[in-house]
Amino acid sequence: MINAIDNVVNAISGILYKPYIIPLLLVLAGIYFTIRLGLPQFRLFGESIRVVKEKPVNMGSTSSFGALMVSTASRVGTGNIMGVSTAICFGGPGAIFWMWITALLGGASAFVESTLAQIYKKKNPDGTFYGGPSYYMEHALKQRWLGVIFAIALLLTYAVGYNMLAAYNTQDTFSSFSFYSRTTSIVIGVILAVLFALSIMGGAGRLTKVTEVLVPIMGVLYVVVSIVVIIMNIGSIGKVLGMIFGSAFDFKAIFGGFTGSAIMWGIKRGLYSNEAGMGSAPNAAAAADVSHPAKQGLVQMLSVFIDTLLICSATAFMCLFSGVVPEEELAGAAYVSASMRAALGGFGPIFMAVAVCLFAFTTLIGNYYYTEGCWRFLLKKDPGKGFMTCWRLFCSVLVFLGAIISAGLAWDGADLTQGIMVIINVPVIILLGKPAYDALKDYQKKKKAGVDDHFHESDIGLTNTECWKG
Repeated sequence: MINAIDNVVNAISGILYKPYIIPLLLVLAGIYFTIRLGLPQFRLFGESIRVVKEKPVNMGSTSSFGALMVSTASRVGTGNIMGVSTAICFGGPGAIFWMWITALLGGASAFVESTLAQIYKKKNPDGTFYGGPSYYMEHALKQRWLGVIFAIALLLTYAVGYNMLAAYNTQDTFSSFSFYSRTTSIVIGVILAVLFALSIMGGAGRLTKVTEVLVPIMGVLYVVVSIVVIIMNIGSIGKVLGMIFGSAFDFKAIFGGFTGSAIMWGIKRGLYSNEAGMGSAPNAAAAADVSHPAKQGLVQMLSVFIDTLLICSATAFMCLFSGVVPEEELAGAAYVSASMRAALGGFGPIFMAVAVCLFAFTTLIGNYYYTEGCWRFLLKKDPGKGFMTCWRLFCSVLVFLGAIISAGLAWDGADLTQGIMVIINVPVIILLGKPAYDALKDYQKKKKAGVDDHFHESDIGLTNTECWKG
């Protein structure tokens, strides 16, 4: 039964990732937004760092940093380790180059979708905010039905696809240890599910506080260890860079079979890692209490860089500098563990197992955060306490099931559901992009003039927002 489901999911996913659909859509959208906004990911990089340090407008609300950490918790996860390993083993070292390109272009897409989420966000009675793509599809595009489809796709992606994959990758990390057995995956699944349930029962407020602490600590530690590995093998830097750039432009291999090429694997795993254009991060971005919507767009743009240019690159360099040759049969935990053992001895696999556990846990929390807003949109009201308790318990069961399913079903399921989100969200943000472009112009004009940067809908000619009335 499971094999039959996997075959169907894999077939549909294969169609979506052919060169003329998702990869082309992501790349062209990233190029368009980059040009339309005047290279914001490069030009305003320093401003994005400055803005993330600002306090929320109202004390007790979610800050830019808090929203950034929630979206980064979802982005920075097992995909940064297992996804990178899989991309290198199946697509070659050149897949890393295309991950970088996906991130650089995706930064502009992330700005647009998150700024739109801020512009069309909603306000709770307690003064906090919520929103996301479903809301700008309903209120700006005037197509609630499309928002409903997107909300369902997001629920399937994050509660089912991504969280089951994160659980699978966590238990798979321990497969290189001698004590690993089928029982191990069950035990790890139970532990993950219980810890996950304890964390999410407190709701979104508790989730934000957990991720604000864990994400920076694990990210910094991971990058530091990767730098140590690079320094230990600094003589190989020319060889490693040659492998990355050389195989990235091996056009004979690319056109001989696109689905197995560095481009396809780089874009597919780059998307799974940084999520730019998917419409996930805007759900966290909308919660931020900022004085101008463009500020959170800049902050979410920064999250893409943290994820791919820092964390994914750290994994890639640790693996490639180790000297272990990537092979398809090593894809996933096996290649990472072998690389870490070669680079750091017995400490390597242990460190990687701990890193994966931390990454996976914050990923599970960040992914779940997005689903609560979807239910609010679908039901047109706040879900009752009983409903949300049942939903949280159901999500916890899915985490357990993810630890015991097959690798193929875990990856193919996540690829399929994330692809559906992209196909819906990217055309929408292209159609609705003007308010985001105008918001950036307004923000830059106010900064240049040195005046109060507080935003009002009338500043860019809007009349249909809830939270930005003049």
